[in-house]
Amino acid sequence: MRRWAWLPVAVVLALVGCAPTAPASGGGGPTIALLLPESKTSRYESIDRPVFEQVVGERCPDCTVLYANAAQDAAAQQAQAESALTQGAAVLVLDAVDASAARSIVTQAESRGVSVIAYDRFIADAPVDYLVAYDASLVGELQAEALVAAIGRHEPNQGILVVNGAATDPNAIAQQEGAARVLPASGVAVLASYDTPDWSPDKAQEWVQGQLTQYAGRVVGVLAANDGTAAGAIAALHGAGLNPVPPVTGQDAELAAVQRIVAGDQEMTVYKSISQQARTAAELAVRLARGEEPSSSVRVDGVPAVLLAPVAVTREDVADVIVDGGVYTVEQICTAPYRQACEELGLLGGSG
Repeated sequence: MRRWAWLPVAVVLALVGCAPTAPASGGGGPTIALLLPESKTSRYESIDRPVFEQVVGERCPDCTVLYANAAQDAAAQQAQAESALTQGAAVLVLDAVDASAARSIVTQAESRGVSVIAYDRFIADAPVDYLVAYDASLVGELQAEALVAAIGRHEPNQGILVVNGAATDPNAIAQQEGAARVLPASGVAVLASYDTPDWSPDKAQEWVQGQLTQYAGRVVGVLAANDGTAAGAIAALHGAGLNPVPPVTGQDAELAAVQRIVAGDQEMTVYKSISQQARTAAELAVRLARGEEPSSSVRVDGVPAVLLAPVAVTREDVADVIVDGGVYTVEQICTAPYRQACEELGLLGGSG
């Protein structure tokens, strides 16, 4: 199994794109396309796209930016990529809906002399030029370690539910591999696991509801792959009358997840500086569009890579990592429903 190494980031380039919509900037310079996979996960439209576009505009004012979101449809992403190539894109920044299906996109781009940056998700067995991502295997390790620690002592017949991401996402598979390095030696049994289609919170909730009926009284935790599936799992746990809910993991440090952590409904999330990832990809895309050949000492299956390090965030880490790190302000987190919990935690100068 591949273990991705972490490389400190030296940011060096920039540019962006949509389905593809009208160019967001530029004129006369190279064209870069940003092809994102879906919008159910809030980060893509709220962070990845705007940061990428901003950096491209700063680094290459004459560049043209094309943007497309595939809404979790691999065929739509194929059509978006073909449109971007037809419009003369010099670089594709591709976050694949389906890593296997995306190979044909990469092959088409290569045949036209167009560079491809695999963004956030690796595309194996394809002529990708660069990878910009987080170490997904380490994310799985951090989640499993935090869940095991939170569960502590439990009965022999008890265990956890594992809510994976989409089976078509290589990051979801890498997360499972990371968790598998922790769980077998922990003594915590896996009662059942589920690959969540499209990373859908609703489908995660429905599945967890069924498992809580099947394993009544036996579920002591949920290893949820991201904050969206965590939200679905937590809704199911509340719906089953579990109060407090068993520990649930997450990923992405979405605002709603941070608030759930403060309130005690979610055990942890994994923070990844998505803005740093988007900025790095944008910097790299600009350099490639200008004909440069950036070097990297890290490779994934032979592909030059920039891999960023994720950070586990529990209730005790919210102040240092999230607030002091500038991810969200106290005002954003501590809205009326969470004010008392924030005071208890010390975010509002209370007794935490």
